[in-house]
This record gives sequence, structure tokens and C-alpha cells, in this order.
Amino acid sequence: MANKEIMEGDAAPDFKLPANNGGEVSLTSLKGKWVVLYFYPKDDTPGCTREACNFRDTKTKWTKKGAVVLGVSKDNAASHQKFIDKYNLNFLLLSDIDGKVIEKYGAFKKKSMFGKTFLGINRSTFLINPEGKIQKIWRSVKVDGHEEEVLKEIGG
Repeated sequence: MANKEIMEGDAAPDFKLPANNGGEVSLTSLKGKWVVLYFYPKDDTPGCTREACNFRDTKTKWTKKGAVVLGVSKDNAASHQKFIDKYNLNFLLLSDIDGKVIEKYGAFKKKSMFGKTFLGINRSTFLINPEGKIQKIWRSVKVDGHEEEVLKEIGG
């Protein structure tokens, strides 16, 4: 039986994932903060780099709002650290190598390339409020201006 798609207003599915800094991050450890949880296909690719740099460049706005930005992909921690170092990213990237959290949040999507169909990460953002509920969901995100849309949602 397929998982029910999560909706705005639902409790955000908890997770515990390894971070690029060698630690682990769980959603429960962030209760009381706004969490911007964004899923992206791959480190150091053009769209993913623009998206990460946009979040990086608005870091002071996130901090003022008491918000934490977390990027999630299937890349490993070493790949994440290389990506962070190359672009001076100022937030954690989490590794979901087996895709379980990506699946829980419904961020896998059928894609096709060169006539082959496969499951891939659908660029998605989930804004989780301080009570741990999904405040807003953006699926199939267009990168340019997205970080400002998310900021507006928390009064930024």
C-alpha cells in the first residue's frame, strides 16, 4: 500500500540523518524553530548549486526568523562537504543515501531521460513550523526567487 501523501497542516515526518559535519540531525531536535527542509537532486549541478547559493546568500534573514535551512539529497557526507567547501555554504546538508526520508516526504518522482523512466528526486521544499507541522509545501520548485517565497511565508 502506498504511503499517504503528506499535506500542509500534517505533522512533519520525523527523521534522523547524517550531516556533512559528521553529526546527525533529527527533526525532533529542532522543535521550536522554523525548519526549511529542501530536497534536491545532486550536489554541484547547475540548478542545485543556484538553489544552495540562494539559501546561503539569505542566511542572515533565516537567522533573524529563527529558521534553520537543511538541504537533503542522496549524496554522501563527503560529497556534501566538497559542495559546501566549493561554494562556502553556511548550512548543513543531510545524506539520505537509501532515500527513506525523501520517500516519506513524497519527494521522489518518475522522470525520464533518453527514453528511460526512473525515480528521481523532485526538487521540493517543506516549511515546518516551530510546532513540527508542515506549514507550506513547494513541489517541482523553480529555483530563481524560491528562497524569497519561503521567507515571505514566515514573515520575511
